[in-house]
Amino acid sequence: MPIPRLLTLVIALVTLAVVVTVGAIVLRPPLPLLVSASFDRTRITPNADGLDDLAVVQYRLSRPATISIYLDGSDGTRYYFRQNEPRIAGRYRVLFSGIVAGYTLPGEDIAGVIERRLIPNDRYTWVIEASDGDTVERKSGVLEIAEADSALPEISAFEIHPAEFTPNQDGIRDRVSINVYLEKPAQLSVYLEDTSGQRYYLPEREEGRLPGDRGNHEFDYDGGVDQGMEPPPDGQYAVYAVAQDAVGQRIVRQGSLSIRDGGLPQVEIVPQAAGAVVYFGTMPYEDRYYTDLSIAGESISKPEGVISDLTTLTMPLGDLLVFKLTVSNYGSTPVRTAGPFPGTVYQFNQRAASLEAYEESGAWRIGINCDTAYSDFPWRWALAPLEELQAVYDEETGETYYYLLPGQRAEVWGAIRMTEIRKARNPQECWAGLIHEDVGIPAFQSRVGAREIELVTVTDSTD
Repeated sequence: MPIPRLLTLVIALVTLAVVVTVGAIVLRPPLPLLVSASFDRTRITPNADGLDDLAVVQYRLSRPATISIYLDGSDGTRYYFRQNEPRIAGRYRVLFSGIVAGYTLPGEDIAGVIERRLIPNDRYTWVIEASDGDTVERKSGVLEIAEADSALPEISAFEIHPAEFTPNQDGIRDRVSINVYLEKPAQLSVYLEDTSGQRYYLPEREEGRLPGDRGNHEFDYDGGVDQGMEPPPDGQYAVYAVAQDAVGQRIVRQGSLSIRDGGLPQVEIVPQAAGAVVYFGTMPYEDRYYTDLSIAGESISKPEGVISDLTTLTMPLGDLLVFKLTVSNYGSTPVRTAGPFPGTVYQFNQRAASLEAYEESGAWRIGINCDTAYSDFPWRWALAPLEELQAVYDEETGETYYYLLPGQRAEVWGAIRMTEIRKARNPQECWAGLIHEDVGIPAFQSRVGAREIELVTVTDSTD
């Protein structure tokens, strides 16, 4: 049976292609492993002036190999730009600025780790070397390094204080300060790193010196609590300061920092089981309750029951306006508080400082305010009775501090002797607030349980 012409033509073409391919392989030897390699110039001046700072390095591989690029100085010292790095077949192009892996020169004592560094001014032999395991091929040339800005961006001071901090806004070691001194203008960053590699970058304080200037730089960190964020988990952290100059030299210094008792404080005044959010009542005043810097008067007993009636509370002038409320620590960190403790009685013209209870940064207190008070929340109490708080002795300060623990609730009560009538404000409103001293008043906690209070003289009250 005759073979169709078209099929004959196809078979002939395929046969021809096979013959040509085999012939090309036989007649043309395989390409070298390192087909080509070059630096595009013989001199660079790496000083970040924008002129001749870089050389372009190019090479081509005919098959997969490991590549090393290095420079041998006139004294025989070898500096690696790339070392035994795997590459697939193809063309490659990379910029070289004189920066190689970090090293130290004889007699140098430099704090920290030099991660990247300029090679010294010199005339070098550059070598590009390729190896596929069986074959090693090299190409070389000459490169001069001149006018290099070789001064390192040294970090001559690296101070962390305190070494342990407690970011919880209790006013005690809430912040950590890290001081860094740069000997040369450089890009500077400071961060914490946990054991899993998570980084937390620290902001630099603005104190007249621009970021990256030569000189002292201070980094201040509160764990993010002041911005309403949860701080990093408690634990041990590495602290890194990294300085990199304009030509790419980089130095890293490392320290350590411990975070303990960190957390975003969350406290609120909560409604009582029944009745008003804040109990307001009255009781007669007795001299035994009088308290000042020299006299420790008696405390009043905690009022029992609840108040559901929210109409105007009428009381005799000179009697005690009594309150009671409940505080809850619904957050994950203890919150610090300070006296006077529940049950304390104030005179109308007294403030907390009159009882030697001065404002303490980071301390939480319950305050009572009235329209006719001389200042905002002049009358303040601790968040719980002393026996319900956790006492913590601080060896560094020599002080004992008191904390309401996470999940804990406590009742707070006290009284003010109402001795002044102002006709324009009678009746007047009185209310409770939750105060985080030198920090602020939480949302919805500045005017809690407001109640109208009317003062009457004794004669008025008997007519």
